[in-house]
Amino acid sequence: MQQLAMERSGSPNTKRYSRTAALLSVLAMGLGQLYNRQYMKGLLMLAFYGFGIYTAVTRLPHALWGIVTLGETETKLRKVGKLYKQVMGDHSIFLLIEGLITVFIMIVFVWLYVIAVKDAYHTGKLREEGGKPNTFRQTMSYVASYRFPHIVLTIPMIGVFFFTVMPIVFMILVAFTNFTRENMPPAHLIDWHGFETFRDIFRIKAWSHTFYSVTLWTFVWAVLATLTGYFGGFAVALLVQQKGIRFKSFWRTLFILPFAIPMFVSTLILRNIFNGQFGPLNQYLSLLGFDKMPWLTDPMWAKFTLVLANFWLTFPVSMLMIIGILTTIPKDMYEAADIDGASAFQKIALITFPSVMHAMAPLVIMQFVGNINNFNIVYLLTNGKPVNGDFQFAGDTDILITWLFKLSMEQGQYNFASVIGIFIFIVLSVFAIWNVRRTKAFKEEDA
Repeated sequence: MQQLAMERSGSPNTKRYSRTAALLSVLAMGLGQLYNRQYMKGLLMLAFYGFGIYTAVTRLPHALWGIVTLGETETKLRKVGKLYKQVMGDHSIFLLIEGLITVFIMIVFVWLYVIAVKDAYHTGKLREEGGKPNTFRQTMSYVASYRFPHIVLTIPMIGVFFFTVMPIVFMILVAFTNFTRENMPPAHLIDWHGFETFRDIFRIKAWSHTFYSVTLWTFVWAVLATLTGYFGGFAVALLVQQKGIRFKSFWRTLFILPFAIPMFVSTLILRNIFNGQFGPLNQYLSLLGFDKMPWLTDPMWAKFTLVLANFWLTFPVSMLMIIGILTTIPKDMYEAADIDGASAFQKIALITFPSVMHAMAPLVIMQFVGNINNFNIVYLLTNGKPVNGDFQFAGDTDILITWLFKLSMEQGQYNFASVIGIFIFIVLSVFAIWNVRRTKAFKEEDA
């Protein structure tokens, strides 16, 4: 029995490898690998450990100080002799960015540290079981054979980490500061002021009125732009694919032309066409005896013009995709419907539309999300105008993303722009995650 218990628990000598290797790795990254006789691997980890410790000792304290204080010394003029010279102080934004980069590097370092400890422990377990640790060449061969996808994915992951996650974190942090044009570094230091900007958005009437109105129009715009583009493409696709329609390739090519022209060019052309005074559209209306229409100067007409222009630019894409889906619907279904005496409308409503919608639903949702963030057409066609005097730095056709642009690039209200950016990020993230979780690929992976 004593022998059986020893076999189950392992002898004291064999337990020592995994625990000792893990403890040594905790003390210093790479020591556990050296203990496991993986000398090259251990030396490389020790070198990385030295870099991490050097960064932690020399950079991390200053980074944390910069994030916490955002600087303590303002830029000022100092009299040197008979002249005044500008003495540069702390730059709050640079301190915040440098601090974030250092903190992110340390997070990566800690993550790799944990992996090294686990690796030393598992290699020790292998030795306890009588196995032989891999040599450096065997490790590299294993990584090249079985971990190559992970290595390739590491590069875009680093890009996502530093160019997507870090800007989002920076934007969130700016929302909690008083960073405006009046407090622009390096002339001034910015300070943390908690949820003050969030409260101002809802407490100050001018801001809250603008926020609610622009948000409401953003969602109305996204719904209208998505539905008109989708159903417009659906209708054109049905017409082009009808029996008896000749030169189908010609019609498909003709209708795709609006998409083939750069959107920037098309939007500027539409802006001139809808010009209230000199646009050709109003000129033709005058020749026909109609009054000129305020396409871009009246709030309601400007919104209508935006939806109309977006329809013209987006329906070709929907048309092409729906034509592709229509070719996959079995003809047997239509023949069975004909036998049952179904009308053309019933065949569209009960066969064609459900089949198309089943395939297009995720794309329609993503188009809706894209239209919430559709900066180009709004900015290029109306620039958010006409101006609304009751709004805070926004026009009647501004959506959240164009209002954010004006707040940051034109008005210097960076903290308010960050709050709007956080709101947009939350909305888009919810829709994107919900849409991804509905995809077949995600469900198969989940199963």
